[in-house]
Amino acid sequence: MSDDSVDAATLDYLLSLDGDRVMLMDGYWLKFEAKRVGPTKARPHGIAYSFSLHDPENERIFGMDNAHGVDHRGGRYVARPVAHDHEHRDENDEGRPYGYTNGERLLADFFAGVARRLADLGRGPDGGLI
Repeated sequence: MSDDSVDAATLDYLLSLDGDRVMLMDGYWLKFEAKRVGPTKARPHGIAYSFSLHDPENERIFGMDNAHGVDHRGGRYVARPVAHDHEHRDENDEGRPYGYTNGERLLADFFAGVARRLADLGRGPDGGLI
């Protein structure tokens, strides 16, 4: 199987997640949105996506999306990324650039970010107390 067909299968899987909600323990939950769009400089992979972790009060506390561009956090001489892929590490983060490589890596990085954010809150990867 070529790398292109593997990524195409992964993108199809991402698209199949659109509209899914996954309930975790203690009221935490995951939300998935993914739509095929024409490739652009902002979305060169042809998918508009938003994956997010929400707390029991329904506030997004971690997310990855490509809905808008974000500035690179490295000073005023660092160019703003063209692609809009980025992550929000907590509820106050306006976004940090994310280097999209493929759909499989995006999902792996999302779930790693969810586990990291829940651990920051003293919770296990399922949302339950540690």
